[in-house]
Formats: sequence, structure tokens, C-alpha cells
Amino acid sequence: MASSKLDSPAAASGKSEFRSRKPKPENRDESELLTVPDGWKEPAFSKEDNPRGLLEESSFATLFPKYREAYLKECWPLVQKALNEHHVNATLDLIEGSMTVCTTKKTFDPYIIIRARDLIKLLARSVSFEQAVRILQDDVACDIIKIGSLVRNKERFVKRRQRLIGPKGSTLKALELLTNCYIMVQGNTVSAIGPFSGLKETLMIKRELAKDSELRSQSWERFLPQFKHKNVNKRKEPKKKTVKKEYTPFPPPQPESQIDKELASGEYFLKASQKKRQKMEAIKAKQAEALSKRQEERNKAFIPPKEKPIVKPKEASTETKIDVAALKEKVKKAKSKKLGALTADEVKLKMEADEKKKKKRK
Repeated sequence: MASSKLDSPAAASGKSEFRSRKPKPENRDESELLTVPDGWKEPAFSKEDNPRGLLEESSFATLFPKYREAYLKECWPLVQKALNEHHVNATLDLIEGSMTVCTTKKTFDPYIIIRARDLIKLLARSVSFEQAVRILQDDVACDIIKIGSLVRNKERFVKRRQRLIGPKGSTLKALELLTNCYIMVQGNTVSAIGPFSGLKETLMIKRELAKDSELRSQSWERFLPQFKHKNVNKRKEPKKKTVKKEYTPFPPPQPESQIDKELASGEYFLKASQKKRQKMEAIKAKQAEALSKRQEERNKAFIPPKEKPIVKPKEASTETKIDVAALKEKVKKAKSKKLGALTADEVKLKMEADEKKKKKRK
């Protein structure tokens, strides 16, 4: 007993020394600890990691627009088949327009319900089933970005959204190549599916710099382009431009009243009967002018149109005279000849040649 009592303080002192001895930290850069080695993958979560399953049921639901009803109804058996492999139930309610996913007693992966929730969200945002089902993989993530509230003006929002897509989808395709992600622009949202690093990448320069081991821990700001913000928006010019008059400190001249005009013309001093006579004369003059105009318009219908000048036919030209005697001789010769027949001289020559050939044969 005494020996045990004596050994106890020595043992206690040994334990304290062991506790005081801490492992010395190795001299490693933080960048090396933070970077993931190439080709490394996290091991898949299996049933052996959680053999007892989950304690409670978890579920998520999301609504979908009316135009997606036909497509979801068609591909829903494939969705159920993909989720049943992970022991997750999926229900489609066409009356309420909603999709629901929930865990079961056989579900062993606690994070699969979050991935199932993202799957139905992507399907509601017009992403095809072939692309949306990739979210069930461990090395794939997704993000649904709301862009509708970034700009208040609707016309400007539509222009900026079209700029994101680009002509014939070229800008969107370039973004997909840069980030290794699938990007879908629909309505007021942008859906992106891909690896975690791809969702953060925006420039190919970053990808090229990441390949160099020396530049991983350095700042990349000197390599990235710097753009100056310029307000390019131009104010629309009005159709009718009002030209401002030159400023003068003096007020505009006062317009003449009716009495001033009568005083200047002398009508102010005329009697009422004379004024009445002048008005009647002016009315009669206007009536006579209108009558003469009407009469001219009526007389236009009786004015004959101008006739075109008659063109005389050209006389036959007598410059080329025909030789009648030469023509008669040609006609006589043609009559004497039969078509394809030989002349008399040609017949004689042929007869002589035939006789010579007969003599030679004898």
C-alpha cells in the first residue's frame, strides 16, 4: 500500500509533463492547407456511415408555373425513380400546382433531402430533367439567382437579360465554357448547375492563373482587367425642339387693341351706317370670289384634253433597188433542177468513169 502511495505522485507528475508537451506545428503555408489536391474526391456517404437512419421525417414543397405542367407530368416517373434510389418520396399535385419531397424510414443520408429540394426547384425554373438530376451527385451544386429586382425599369431589364444571353446564345455559351456550369435564364431568375469552384469562377484568366503553383498564394489583381465606369445612357431628344429667344431685360411690346386698329385705319370716325355698308361690301366681295372659284371648277369638266400629234407612217426607202431580171433567171434554173438531181454534164462524166472501170476489170 505504501509503495502505491509513493508511486502515485510520480505518475501524476509524468501525466502533467505529457500534457505540457504539445505537438510542434509544422512550417506549412496556409495556401497549401486550403488548396484541394488534384484528383481528390470526398468518399461517398453510404449506409454504413448512418445505419440507424433518421429520427424524424423532413419534407419540402415548391410551386411551379402552369406552362411546366405538361413537361413535369411527362418526366415525373423518371424523377421518382431517381429519388427512390436515395429512399426519398416525391409527389406531384397538379390541382395545387406543387411538388413535394419527403424522407422515409429507409433514408440514411441526412443531406439528400436538401438536394431533392434543389431538384424540384430547378424543375420549376424550366431546367430540363437531364440537367437537374445532376444535383443529386456529391460534387455538383446549384444556385438560383434572382435578377428581377436588380433593375426597376422593365425595358432596361429585358435589354440587360438579352445581353446576358447574347446573340444566338453566344454569351451564355461562353459563360458555360468558362465556369464548367450549365446556365439557364428563365423569366426573373438564372439557374446555374456545376461544381462548387465553377459557380465562383467568372474569368478564364483566373483558371489559367490557378494552374501555376507559384501564383496560387499571390494577388491576381494586377493580371485582371480594370474598367472605368462610364454613364453611357443618353437622354432621348424630343421630336419638337423649342428654340429659346435671346434674353432682353425689356418687356415685349403691348399688342394693339381694336380701338387702336380702327383709329389707324380711320374706321373709328365713321358712322354706324357707313360701317355697316363696308361690312356688306366685304361680304359681297368674298361671296363673288367664292362663286368665281366654283364656276372655274365646273368649267374644268368641259375643257377638252390636249390631243397628241398624229405621227405619219414612214415611206418605204427606195435606196435598195431590186434586180428583177436576175431573180427571174434564178427561178428558171431552180425549176429545171430537181432537188438532189445531177446536171447533164455531171451525168456524162459519171458515165465515162463507169466505162473506164469496166475496161480495167476485163
